[in-house]
Amino acid sequence: MKLFRNGILFVFFIFSSALFSQETDMATKLDSLTVKRFSIGAKIGIPSIVGGSVEIVLPILNNHFAPYVNYSRFSLSFREVETSLSSTGFGVKYYFGEKGSGFFISVGRNTLETDITFGDLLFVDNTSLRSIIGSGGTLLKINTSNIKMGVKTGGSIYFLFELGYGIGEIPNELKFMATSNGITDSFIEEVPSLPGLGNNGILLGNVGFGISF
Repeated sequence: MKLFRNGILFVFFIFSSALFSQETDMATKLDSLTVKRFSIGAKIGIPSIVGGSVEIVLPILNNHFAPYVNYSRFSLSFREVETSLSSTGFGVKYYFGEKGSGFFISVGRNTLETDITFGDLLFVDNTSLRSIIGSGGTLLKINTSNIKMGVKTGGSIYFLFELGYGIGEIPNELKFMATSNGITDSFIEEVPSLPGLGNNGILLGNVGFGISF
C-alpha cells in the first residue's frame, strides 16, 4: 500500500514538472514574440553629450519602422570660449528583424544650436582711440542630414549602440557684432573645436539605455 502511494506521488510529481515546464516554455515563447513598441531612454555621445530619446515601433509593415526623437542641452567651456548647445533630432529607424530590436539603420535630420561667447575680444573705439578687452558672442546653427547604423537589445531594459555621420555645411569662421562698455565692434572668429565637428558635417556616435514597454 505504501509502495502504491509512493508510486502515485512520483507520477503526480513527474506530471506536474512536465506541465510546469510546458507552461514556462510557452510563456518564454510568448514573451519573445511580444513587440515592445515604446522606448524611453538616455544617450551619451556625440553630438548629444547627454540627452534623452523616445522611440515608437509602428504596428504596421511587420514592425520594421520606428520613428524617433532625440533632445539634449548642455554647456561647454574651454580657454576663453563658453558654449551653450542644444541638439534636436528626429527620423526613422528600420529594424532588420520584426521585434523592434536588433540591428537597424536610420535616417533623419538634426539641428545643433550653439550660443558661443568669446571672452577675450579686443574692442576698439575709433573716436577716442581707446581699446578694451571684453566679451561678446553669436549663435551658430547647424542643420544636418543624418544616417546611422547600430544595434538595440530587446527586453524591458534595453541597451543601444549607434554610429553614423551628419552631412551639412559647417562654416570655418563666425562674423558678428558685439558691444562691451559702450563700444561696438565687428569680429571674425574661428568656429570652436566642438566634439566630432568637421568641415562637411559631424560625427555621430552614441551609447544608450532605457526602458521598453
